[in-house]
Amino acid sequence: MNTTVPTSLYAQRRARLAAQLGSNGIALIPTAPERQRNRDSDFLYRHDSYFYYLTGFTEPNAWLVVTGDGTSTLFCQPKDLEREIWDGYRLGPEAAVGALAVNAAYPITQLDQQLPKLLENRDTVWFPFAIHPGLEQRVAGWLNQVRARVRYGALCPEQQRDLCAPLDEMRLFKDVHEQDVMRRAATISAHAHARTMKTCARMLREGKDVREYHLDAELMHAFRMGGSQYPAYSSIVAAGANACVLHYRADVAPVRAGELVLIDAGCELDGYASDITRTFPADGRFSGPQRDLYDLVLASQEAAVAATRAGARFNDPHDATVKVLAQGLLDVGLLDADKVGSVEDVIEKRAYFQFYMHRTGHWLGMDVHDCGSYVEPSEVGAVSERNDPLSGEVIKNRPSRILRPGMVLTIEPGLYVRPAEGVPERFHHIGIRIEDDAIVTAGGCDLITRDVPVKASEIESLMRA
Repeated sequence: MNTTVPTSLYAQRRARLAAQLGSNGIALIPTAPERQRNRDSDFLYRHDSYFYYLTGFTEPNAWLVVTGDGTSTLFCQPKDLEREIWDGYRLGPEAAVGALAVNAAYPITQLDQQLPKLLENRDTVWFPFAIHPGLEQRVAGWLNQVRARVRYGALCPEQQRDLCAPLDEMRLFKDVHEQDVMRRAATISAHAHARTMKTCARMLREGKDVREYHLDAELMHAFRMGGSQYPAYSSIVAAGANACVLHYRADVAPVRAGELVLIDAGCELDGYASDITRTFPADGRFSGPQRDLYDLVLASQEAAVAATRAGARFNDPHDATVKVLAQGLLDVGLLDADKVGSVEDVIEKRAYFQFYMHRTGHWLGMDVHDCGSYVEPSEVGAVSERNDPLSGEVIKNRPSRILRPGMVLTIEPGLYVRPAEGVPERFHHIGIRIEDDAIVTAGGCDLITRDVPVKASEIESLMRA
């Protein structure tokens, strides 16, 4: 449990949710289960984000029930001094009422007994769809118990609704507390990247064998030393040609002077993620072709940053990135104008897709790919169709989300050059991505991850230090 955050913050969130359930609605929110890694060992436990958002409670085996009248009920592990010797402290239901500001709390062992009673005489039951395997069947079992009492006058909920919809909209806008935590997470991660860059160059100067896992270890060390509980996701540490694999994981590959290293890594702090990517020369000096592509990617990111502001659309930073990359790919010779045409042709035909195949950003928050609709809610019905020039698939377009203050997103353009016919050899196996985290403000956006250098000259200077 996060004891640094006032319980009133979570109580206010539950009240906001309750107001959206309908006066006779009820919401069921389980936390994540513990998962076995092998025989007598579990994976490191991480709570469910929706559950934590509403409670601040990090213990496993817990459920939250919220009703439309604003009542909150928690089910959690009972106190068990013997188990606590092995597994650690448990809050217990008796202390939970005061500690978490809920109205009632029961042992988790009473969940199946109490849920049918709580569901009885409600008209709508809300729960997160397609998140927890088996949840729908469990809810159906409780509803069947309610139906068994209809001859005694009990009413059974007639509607089942997806709780993700209202919670996603709430979580999309980060309050002052959330922004503060995310800034601190970003600072820890930025320092980890800077430390790793310097370590890489120093080890190579000293003639040491450098492997991807050495750099991964530096990141983890810096995360934990900074106070982070976990990495926000599996770190990508990709040396040389491995940087052209988008979801590569740190492995045993050697890190060689003259090659680039792409690191996509961020820590999680108090339930909130950071997400940074930097690409740097292993020995601290960019070659000519590396620098050409790096500066192109950075210019595309700068265009995307300029397009990220309140009132703009979520797609605007991506469109700005693509425009810069398309022109740059023609300028450096990765695309031949005689074959693909003008910049407008490159964009229309998606000819850039060979070298840039992902979007320029995503929502960021409790989850590294955070929840929240990418379509503007008031314009869902405005649908147009287009044929994808590469796949021929018919794609339905809807107006993308209007950016508003408090939204947090990543800005992460890249270029990935694999050997292929017509691709100049000097660019082979160069993979570059630059990623920063941005809080949307009224006048633009605030990049919270720039404690690690991003300009090529600044990276070189850092690595010489």
